[in-house]
Amino acid sequence: MNLQFKEEQKFSFWWLWLILIGMTVFQLWQIFDTMSTNYTINLHRLSQSTLLLPIVISLASLLFFYTLKLKTTINSEGIYMHFFPLVKRHTLWKDIEHLRVIRYGFVGGWGIRLWTKYGTVYNTRGQVGLFITLKSGKKFLIGTQKESELKAYIEKHHKTKISTPLSSSLGPQNPTY
Repeated sequence: MNLQFKEEQKFSFWWLWLILIGMTVFQLWQIFDTMSTNYTINLHRLSQSTLLLPIVISLASLLFFYTLKLKTTINSEGIYMHFFPLVKRHTLWKDIEHLRVIRYGFVGGWGIRLWTKYGTVYNTRGQVGLFITLKSGKKFLIGTQKESELKAYIEKHHKTKISTPLSSSLGPQNPTY
């Protein structure tokens, strides 16, 4: 018997990695080219920090996107979301007014999106997520790539919290229920 739902998502867009790795290789090539030529004028004008700053930024970007992941765990205590290394959020069931799995469409990109009609959106790709409204009136949405598993888990273990599209403050929003 599965008593919890778990999902881990990463940014796995091939084009993103192509850009980040391309940037890094280009910066390394520029440093190598500058250091290997005998242009003493260029080396005197450029300090070491000027040469190294672009590669440090490129490598930091690579490391950041490599470690960035969205972990979601739903169990009998509540909903735990960790957008590593940026945000942790734990929401207890007693604080949740209602929730539902929805198709939310494009919200301005991926990552952490603030001030959308769904509140704060946490996603890595796609257009399906768990829309949560708290008793305090705050809203947030956690993207998912495991739509059917998430629906099945919520229907089985937390059916009393599921809202219908008509009871949502957003009106009909292409529900997946």
